Amino acid sequence: MSLREQTGARLNLEGISVNFGGVAALTNIHLEVFDGQVTGLIGPNGAGKTTMFNVISGLQKPDRGSVALGDKNVTRFGPARRARLGLARTFQRLELFGSLSSRENVEVALETKHGGGDLTAEGLLHRVGVTSDADRQVSTLPTGEARLVELARALAINPKLICLDEPCSGLDDSETRLLGELLRELASEGRGVLIVEHDMDLVLRICDRIYVLDFGEIIAVGTPDEIRNDPVVQSAYLGTVAPEESADR
Repeated sequence: MSLREQTGARLNLEGISVNFGGVAALTNIHLEVFDGQVTGLIGPNGAGKTTMFNVISGLQKPDRGSVALGDKNVTRFGPARRARLGLARTFQRLELFGSLSSRENVEVALETKHGGGDLTAEGLLHRVGVTSDADRQVSTLPTGEARLVELARALAINPKLICLDEPCSGLDDSETRLLGELLRELASEGRGVLIVEHDMDLVLRICDRIYVLDFGEIIAVGTPDEIRNDPVVQSAYLGTVAPEESADR
């Protein structure tokens, strides 16, 4: 039986651990992302979220554990092979060609995909809400708009799984709302979506399931309502004190 037949997940992390110079960045991580769902990954700064994204995308080799995309174990695969299997990723720090226009950035990705099928740079930029600045040099764009261009470029490979690292950074409230609607739409098309984001209103609104990471360990998994009401999460991340802790003071 294949890994995908066992779990049904588009992405499956099993027992992932990463150490840097004897310091544990991730410890025994288990995480699944399913097609048709938006999965959230939250936690304080330094919790290990970007390290986990690097493991998923192939930029960081785990010390222990395995990574599967669908029914294929990709633990030993690099980023390019994972991309060919349908994994797209955006970065916390923008990774665009600053000297190129928005359109040209997306066209580069389409060429890598050998034409991208029916996808066009114009269509992808329109989908993420960037049309008027299609021919503007990316380095001159506001950060929020540049993030949307990066998302359009990620969509150029028509991914089965898309991982977004703080995509709302630099977006205003209206842009954030529209991005949330787009992510739900992408999931409704049968894709798996994994998002790292500090905007808790967005995460609680659009995610089907949320993982909470603290000091490199998953401390909670659940639906938005379960995470919102989890006293451990409230104490560790949401900034409130668990009732039993309050009673002891």
